[in-house]
Amino acid sequence: MAKAKTYTVTYERDEKGLWVAHVKGIAGCHTQGRTIAQARDRVREALALFDEHADKARLEDDVRLPSDVNRLVSAQRSARSKQEAVEAELRALNVKAARALTKQVGLSLRDAGELLGASQESVRQWVEAS
Repeated sequence: MAKAKTYTVTYERDEKGLWVAHVKGIAGCHTQGRTIAQARDRVREALALFDEHADKARLEDDVRLPSDVNRLVSAQRSARSKQEAVEAELRALNVKAARALTKQVGLSLRDAGELLGASQESVRQWVEAS
């Protein structure tokens, strides 16, 4: 089975505010949409005219924005990624601490919640988590 191809798709706004999508390396393979998502869907349709396996192709987005805006978007994505990692760590700690307080120390769900800054119901869910 052949490995799915990867195509880089460049998205740029035109003077009307539409997103114009061009597939890098394939002359004439372009489309547009009101949103990036719409242009992305349509670019698959356009790509199908050039590649019969376009439905399995991997598309890499290259959204063209002003450099200062690009930096802000990159910073936001980085912060979001860090936040998700911290939230995952917090979820794991919630479960461990709730179990330790209720099973090891023998506290009630209410007291464990008081110490963890959470509701009794949250503590119950953490204790019962698989």
